[in-house]
Amino acid sequence: MSTNREIHLASRPQGWPTAENFRLVETEVPTPGPGQIVVRNRFMSVDPYMRGRMNDVKSYVPPFRLDAPLDGGAVGEVVAGEAEGIRPGDTVLHGLGWREYALLDAKAARTVDPGLAPVTAYLGVLGMTGLTAYAGLLDVAAMKPGETVFVSGAAGAVGSMVGQLAKLRGAGRVIGSAGSPAKVDRLRSLGFDAAFDYHDGPVSEQLRAAAPDGVDVYFDNVGGEHLEAAIGAMNMHGRAAICGMIAQYNATEPPAAPRNLALVIGKRLTLRGFLVRDHGHLRDQFVQEVAGWLRDGKLSYDETVVDGLENAPAAFLGLLRGENLGKMLVRL
Repeated sequence: MSTNREIHLASRPQGWPTAENFRLVETEVPTPGPGQIVVRNRFMSVDPYMRGRMNDVKSYVPPFRLDAPLDGGAVGEVVAGEAEGIRPGDTVLHGLGWREYALLDAKAARTVDPGLAPVTAYLGVLGMTGLTAYAGLLDVAAMKPGETVFVSGAAGAVGSMVGQLAKLRGAGRVIGSAGSPAKVDRLRSLGFDAAFDYHDGPVSEQLRAAAPDGVDVYFDNVGGEHLEAAIGAMNMHGRAAICGMIAQYNATEPPAAPRNLALVIGKRLTLRGFLVRDHGHLRDQFVQEVAGWLRDGKLSYDETVVDGLENAPAAFLGLLRGENLGKMLVRL
């Protein structure tokens, strides 16, 4: 417990990130001060939103600093320091991933019960990922029983949750798009009524075939062509929860689509962006409901796990290329 390893941002990407944008750095294991703890991280999350933080632009969250460790969701064991409610040996969830040992204020960590669920679940289905799906579908888009729901990026951690939650909450029809035949098959096994590979043809044509009676709710993880297709397919007073736009995160030119935004007027559509941090009031309700479905075997989740901190950049790049099924995690 003398050497710590961290992944630093070595340079800011221009377009698609590369391995050269990251650097593995050795440091000393930090020593906790009053009210602080040191956590030996066991798993960390890589997420699409991290790509935006690599750009030096003003956004809803500060950009990553150059020559400093990146950060993000992580779960691990407290190995040093004591504070009210947290002691060595406790398993905690916190926001300082991309390093083996994290020093943080104890109040910035939340203890979790590894006996209640696998610790990785607190980074996914019972964590930010699950709450994002829950809040976006039920609060932001206000899905009603019997409605038709379309989810883009549906085989990802958030999208696969959205589709299952929609079915459990009484959606009439749930449709998902994904990037490979294997992912399409997985969506069908999760209970999606229809699924298609967006590489097989124009999204608008495939969506029209899958939703002949139109779409009431669209959960957007992709943007671009998918958002344009959803706008075209949405019924009167349809609602879209805009969670992410991964199709343009690495773009160096303005996106070509959507080109049909005028339809928003005549159809009286609602397109609403959201951040999960604005929906913390739903956390207790979310955990209670989702934990019950997990316990009863009504909800499934997938994880793609990459071993080794040194491979965290490769895991992140793979996430952007769609190589993951469900939540992309790194085991440290």
